[in-house]
Amino acid sequence: MGAVLVLLIAFGARRWWYGRSHVSTDDAQVDGHIIPILPKVGGFVTLVRVDENRSVKEGDTLVVLDDRDYQARLAQADADLAVALANVGNKARVGQAEAAVAQAQANATKAHADLSRLEPLAAQEIVSKQQLDAAAAQARATDAALAEAQAALVGADARVGAARAARDQAALNLSYTRIIAPTAGVVSKKTVEVGQLVQAGQPLMSVVPLDDIWVTANMKETQMANLRPGDLAEVRVDAYRGERYAGKVESISPASGAKFSLLPPDNATGNYTKVVQRIPVRIRLDKPNDQARPLRPGMSVDVTVTTR
Repeated sequence: MGAVLVLLIAFGARRWWYGRSHVSTDDAQVDGHIIPILPKVGGFVTLVRVDENRSVKEGDTLVVLDDRDYQARLAQADADLAVALANVGNKARVGQAEAAVAQAQANATKAHADLSRLEPLAAQEIVSKQQLDAAAAQARATDAALAEAQAALVGADARVGAARAARDQAALNLSYTRIIAPTAGVVSKKTVEVGQLVQAGQPLMSVVPLDDIWVTANMKETQMANLRPGDLAEVRVDAYRGERYAGKVESISPASGAKFSLLPPDNATGNYTKVVQRIPVRIRLDKPNDQARPLRPGMSVDVTVTTR
């Protein structure tokens, strides 16, 4: 009995000493990016090139939409651009606009010169105030005529720019009829089928990149006193008994999980019951995800962090 008592004391002392420098929780899971695939334009689905739970590479075509409407709009935009370029390329019109600008510039120069000559004469009362006002009005009128002529000359280039922008937008919309994978991963939650009419922004599927995963451990607030980014962590995964993964604390949430819930608690609006809050802690694993025994978002894990 004495020996058993000594062993129990030694075990308890060891657990106490271990607990001073380690915190652990089983309220933890594997996390990762889940990227929704949404079309930017609407149309009928003509081809679906992926299946549920299949791997895809970045840039792979996932879904193809009927593009005939968008090809017609692109052809119309090309025609409008050609018309605008033809109008600008008409040398006669360009020459007329340039001549109008030159004439307006000459008129404005003469009007301002006349005004400059009359101002000192008006100060000496050699000419009347009415003549000075008429000269000033004439100068303003010629300035307005010059601005109008310059705007007419610039307007041709502006029409070409607008037509080119419309054409580029039509080409961009046509490219959106081919929906591609934004990153490598595994397809999940596929809801699109051939012949389906989809709208812009409608969820079609999700892509989960398994090469970028981490662990989120929801630590009790009473365990946070000595926990810091960079602390070493050990992760044990329920799915693979005996498997241990090394990692480090990457970051700590600025608020408890309850504050980010749909209905955060408000302790000032009724009976108050104190509950220990949980703080999400992100842990980045040291090694990349093993393709033979991959960690998948949502898996349950146990986490132990060495705090000192």
